Amino acid sequence: MIVGIPTEVKTHEYRVAATPEGVRELTHAGHDVVVQSGAGVGSAITDDDFLAAGAKILPDAGAVFAAAELIVKVKEPQPEEFERFRADHVLFTYLHLAADTTLTAFLVDRGVRAIAYETVQTPDGKLPLLAPMSEIAGRMAPQEGAKYLERPSGGRGVLMGGASGVRPALVVVLGGGMAGWNAAEIAAGMQAEVVVVDKNVDRLREIDRIWRGRIQTVMSSRLAVERLVVDADLVIGAVLVPGAKAPHLVTAQMVTEMRPGAVMVDISIDQGGCFETSHVTTHAEPTYVVDSVVHYAVGNMPGAVPRTSTYALTNVTLPYLLALASDGAERAIQDDPALALGVNTWDGKLTNQGVADATGIAFSPLGA
Repeated sequence: MIVGIPTEVKTHEYRVAATPEGVRELTHAGHDVVVQSGAGVGSAITDDDFLAAGAKILPDAGAVFAAAELIVKVKEPQPEEFERFRADHVLFTYLHLAADTTLTAFLVDRGVRAIAYETVQTPDGKLPLLAPMSEIAGRMAPQEGAKYLERPSGGRGVLMGGASGVRPALVVVLGGGMAGWNAAEIAAGMQAEVVVVDKNVDRLREIDRIWRGRIQTVMSSRLAVERLVVDADLVIGAVLVPGAKAPHLVTAQMVTEMRPGAVMVDISIDQGGCFETSHVTTHAEPTYVVDSVVHYAVGNMPGAVPRTSTYALTNVTLPYLLALASDGAERAIQDDPALALGVNTWDGKLTNQGVADATGIAFSPLGA
C-alpha cells in the first residue's frame, strides 16, 4: 500500500504523523511511504532522515494526496485540505468530529473512510492512541496555567508553589483520567495545593493510595464543582467522553463568581470544551478573558512540544498503521474490535453514535 504523510497545516501545528523509525517499519513490511517535503521540520526531522528510512519525498501536499491510498495525519483535515481527499482514501488521524459538524458532513459526503485515533478503544475501555497526547497535554497544563497566573500575563499574580509563610496556588483538576492525572502530578510537583474531581470513586481511591493526601480527591457533583471552582486560582478541565462532546462542568455563571485573574485551562477543548465559556484558541493567540478570568483553550496543546509528541504518537499508532497498510482497512477492522471502534465515517455513513448525537447527522452502525 502507498502511505501518504502530508505536512500539517493547522495553525502552529509542528508534529508529523510518523517518525523515520515508523517509516522504516512500513517500508520493511513492503509498503511505499510518500512524505511531503518539510513535513518533519517542526519536529526536528529532516527530509534526509525520511529518505534514509526508505521514504520518497514529494514536493507538495497535492502530490502526496494524489499518490497515496492511506493518508496518515496528526490533526483533523483543515478546510484547505478538503478537496484533496478522494472517496477511495482511508484517513487515519485525530478527528474530534463531535466538535466539528462541517468536517463530519464533508467526510460523509465525500465517502472517506476515516478512522479516528481518539476513539480506538480496547476491551478494557482504554484509549491507547489518545493516551500519549493526553499525558503530554496534562503535563503541559500546569506549566501554561502557572505562566498565565503571573500578573504580566493577566493573572492573579500567584506563584504555584507559594513561598515560605505564603500559601500556594489552589489548583482544581476536573477529571482524573490520563490528562487529569498527569496535570495533578505536575501541579503537585510544583508544590501547589491540588484537588482532583472525578465521578469514578475507584480512580479517586487509586490517587489517594499513591499520593496519600498530597493530592486531595473529591467525588464529582454539581455542588462540589461550584464550591471548588470559585475558590481556585487555576482550574484544569480534563473531562472526556470518548467520541462525544465534553459536558460543561463549569457554567458561565460560575465563571462570574471566580476570582479576578484566575486561570482556566481547557484540555477538553478538542471535544468542545468542558467550560461553558470556552472556545478554541491557537498557540499564536492562546488566551482570552471572560469576566476577568483568563481562558487558555488551545486545540492542539501537544503541538507546542512536537519532538516529544511526534515520537510518543508514533509509538502507539504504528501497530495499527501497519495493520491497516498490510491487511487493508476492511480486514484490519474486522480483525481488531479496538480499531473498528475508531471508524467514524465509512463509505458515506457516519458510524459513531457520539458524533451523530453531537452533530445531528444520521448514525449508521458499521457494516449496516
